[in-house]
Amino acid sequence: MIGLVVGVAAGYVLGTKAGRGRYEQISRAARAVAASPATKKIVEVSRQKLSDALDTQPRLEPMEPIDERTTILVPQDQLRRR
Repeated sequence: MIGLVVGVAAGYVLGTKAGRGRYEQISRAARAVAASPATKKIVEVSRQKLSDALDTQPRLEPMEPIDERTTILVPQDQLRRR
């Protein structure tokens, strides 16, 4: 969604004949949105969700240690079934 907005804004800026004043106005607005704490938080959360969804490595959780030197790790999804 953000990419679409950026693409539309870039197309408008590059294709407009409104002049330098309008370009500066759009540029300031885009910088304000990009620097916004809310935008940064949304991007951070979205990246984390995407990373978690694309993660191919199973999350491993430690089970009861067999002895002082040996710990068994099992995937989280197998822990939930038990």
